[in-house]
Amino acid sequence: MEVAVSRVLILNAGSSSLKWSVLDARSERVEDGGAISWQDADPNRHDEEVRRTLSALPRVDAVGHRVVHGGPNFTEAVLVDDSVRAAIAELAKLAPLHNRAALAGIAAVTASWPTTPQVAAFDTAFHRTIPETAALYPVPWEWTQRWGLRRFGFHGLSVMYAVRRAGELLGTVPRRMVVCHLGAGCSLTAVASGRSIDTSMGFTPLEGVMMATRSGSVDPSLPLFLQTRGGLTAAEIDEGLNDRSGLLGVSGVSADLRAVLAAGSAQATLAYDMFIHGIVRMAGGLAAVLGGLDALLFTGGIGEHSAPVRRDVAKALTFTGLTLDDAANNAAQGDVNVAAQGSEVAVLVVTAREDLAILGEMRRLLPSLGHD
Repeated sequence: MEVAVSRVLILNAGSSSLKWSVLDARSERVEDGGAISWQDADPNRHDEEVRRTLSALPRVDAVGHRVVHGGPNFTEAVLVDDSVRAAIAELAKLAPLHNRAALAGIAAVTASWPTTPQVAAFDTAFHRTIPETAALYPVPWEWTQRWGLRRFGFHGLSVMYAVRRAGELLGTVPRRMVVCHLGAGCSLTAVASGRSIDTSMGFTPLEGVMMATRSGSVDPSLPLFLQTRGGLTAAEIDEGLNDRSGLLGVSGVSADLRAVLAAGSAQATLAYDMFIHGIVRMAGGLAAVLGGLDALLFTGGIGEHSAPVRRDVAKALTFTGLTLDDAANNAAQGDVNVAAQGSEVAVLVVTAREDLAILGEMRRLLPSLGHD
């Protein structure tokens, strides 16, 4: 007997692009997909862009949305209703570009397919298990209570899928794993027996390691100095730290790691060395939090495709018992373990598939979608 196909649409409406994929919910096969850049578009026209995309796609049984910031209340994916939309809108003050883009996607689907169920899956939800010792900031307690200050963490959907895939590749989920999501945005997460216990990004996606255009963590007094002594406005500092720092800011060449490596200038080399140093320092610290390391995992655009980054990070962590297979690392395609034979630590390369993480959450909320 032929099994009916359940199709789902996964929308990833980000700050600079809209990505989508249509999946067979049972087999997880991608039937359609694509991306458009809306970096230079008027944010008020984002829902129009989504509607145009929807008009060219087949009807689906459900739609899943990646939402970057779920704040303290959304600790798992939820079915979208008016109250959920209002809460996501309120959280836009913490991630304005990302959450507003997600709301545009939700609004467009509601207008185009009003009876189609929608699920919101949150990047912050995977990090709900981080203990307070790692999640809270050492600031006046009344600040923490009044404004809900804490480390939320991001890239959670990517890490969730990476943990699942690590278990498939190794036969069991490693007990102590550091997941390096390296792309335009970069974060590292300490995963203990499948649960997030610490991560590099914090209250916002600006904290942590150096990124493509984001500074990562800096001395908190630095922005105050720039404001009081340099005469910069808060908006100018925010724009500088988020959009003109990182690889772009230091190299003076590009936010694209490939262009930085190709430049060969002293400044570009410094940018790369700083990038690696920040990742190594964070990975080493998270390995200490875990009490050792059983697996180091690379995902995201840089993590998947840059053999030099994997090599330089892995070789700095040989004290953990890790040994890299250079030939396997250079030839890596798809999901693979590139550790040398006899290495005490697995070194995994995993293709980022947030869409499959979202699909898993949709199945939980909509059991009729089924699974092969």
